[in-house]
Amino acid sequence: MKTLEEVEHDALDLPVASRVLLAEQLLESLDRPDQKRLETLWAAEIEQRLRRYERGETKAIPGEEVFRRIRARARR
Repeated sequence: MKTLEEVEHDALDLPVASRVLLAEQLLESLDRPDQKRLETLWAAEIEQRLRRYERGETKAIPGEEVFRRIRARARR
């Protein structure tokens, strides 16, 4: 059986298109049985948040501010 390092080395030697396909297959293998249900719930949440924003019930935060806050939290 190959080690993780050997598999990684072999995978990185593949052409780009093959690496993309391999990455997609690996990610799909991690999907939980309830993945579709979770995607549906997230889509509903996104729609709800968008409607609240469009009605003026919430405000947008500039991306730079979001990342500044994340970096500040990471330093703690």
